[in-house]
Amino acid sequence: MSSLSPTVQTRDVRQLGINPNHWYVVARSSEVSNQPINVVLWGQAIALYRDSTGKIHALEDRCPHRQVKLSHGQVIGNELECAYHGWRFNSTGECAAVPYLAENQKLPNCQLRHYPVTEKDGFIWLFPGKDQPSVEPLGLPEWEHLNYIATVSVINTQAHYSYLIENLMDMYHGHLHEDLQAWAEASLQDIDEDNHRVDAHYIAQSYYKIDKIWSISQLFFPALRRLHPEPLDVSYVYPHWVSTLGKDFKIYCLLCPISETETKAYLIHFTSLNAFWRLHKLPVWFRRFIKDSLFGAAQKLLDGLVVQDVKMIEEEQQAYLQNPHRRNFELNRALVSVQRLMRSQVEHG
Repeated sequence: MSSLSPTVQTRDVRQLGINPNHWYVVARSSEVSNQPINVVLWGQAIALYRDSTGKIHALEDRCPHRQVKLSHGQVIGNELECAYHGWRFNSTGECAAVPYLAENQKLPNCQLRHYPVTEKDGFIWLFPGKDQPSVEPLGLPEWEHLNYIATVSVINTQAHYSYLIENLMDMYHGHLHEDLQAWAEASLQDIDEDNHRVDAHYIAQSYYKIDKIWSISQLFFPALRRLHPEPLDVSYVYPHWVSTLGKDFKIYCLLCPISETETKAYLIHFTSLNAFWRLHKLPVWFRRFIKDSLFGAAQKLLDGLVVQDVKMIEEEQQAYLQNPHRRNFELNRALVSVQRLMRSQVEHG
């Protein structure tokens, strides 16, 4: 990585903004219908909705007439109608109709911001940058893959996004989770980093091995678990996070930073069925049935992890707000790399 200026090096990571020239996840596909919803991405209020064809659109969430939220309104055909006076706006943010417009009046020449938005792998990805996107959304190839069982947990925390990323990159905090954690005794081996990502490579003792038909029962019966060493790789692929534990588990954390002291994220856990070669020979419809039936199998474990992590993250944020000059004594060098990447992305884009 190129060297950073002293100003960038010393900038307080807890006050960093975001690099807008990336795709962020603002909702699950199932959360968005032809009834508009409001989402917030780094202080920007956005109305998400589907038009009559099911296509997703994202407009600045305000009516320029009286500045109320367009997300209070409804979708009429392919246009978003304000609940207050019925003004309608097309998907590019132009005023398309005013119900009481007189014959001698022209439509108001007002323009709302519209955002590049796409639907991919079960989530809504939004690009808040001013220019056209030059990068692709991260994506989750396991989402549709028949060999992976998904569980989704939502993270809502009153804390800067840096605290969440550091928590996810620091595998030594498994001490917090006890029986909820899939691994123990993590040991950092190596770190790779560049201008776009940090990869921290750990070795851990995994509790689970998904290679028998009864293996999924290990999630529910601790007595069936057997510790064995597995590579544990965690990556900050700015602005999101990815983790792989051996061949059995893949986890993503897709971020939606809301403000300097609030972050939303989606934590997606995948359990692999790749070891079950006989399953792969079954009809696709049956494999799809298995995948859909087991969706959320790890919900209790995943939600439990989130509750414990959020408590710690919010305590960190509050401690910082009360005394921002107090020094942390950090021993995990992966977090130094993570903070360097955050600063570099915000400073250099």
